[in-house]
Amino acid sequence: QVQLAQAGGGMVEPGGSLRLSCVASGTILSIEDMKWYRQAPGEEREFVAGITRGLTPSFSDSGLERFTISRVNAKNAVYLHGDGLKPEDTAVYYCSANIVTTPYETSRTFWGQGTQVTVSS
Repeated sequence: QVQLAQAGGGMVEPGGSLRLSCVASGTILSIEDMKWYRQAPGEEREFVAGITRGLTPSFSDSGLERFTISRVNAKNAVYLHGDGLKPEDTAVYYCSANIVTTPYETSRTFWGQGTQVTVSS
């Protein structure tokens, strides 16, 4: 079994910052890409940022430059940092990871439980 446990989020004032963490645990041989998505009410889930095992980041081309992503392989952890948040950043944020759990299978995608981030004064 593999679990992705998220932490962080909550209420943030406009212009404020957030830091989300996501830690994978369980039967893990290796973790490939780790990513962050978000889903606002009534909207589809959208990609925010991703990072490879080699620490190469990728970002949405939808004007989300205020977010950065980092990763600590030794901790099976990925982090999302946001600065200068706007009300439109209000959403449930999800982490995902492509994880190999046995030597006989390719990686599978696992998801965190989701974390609400509300940007409001």
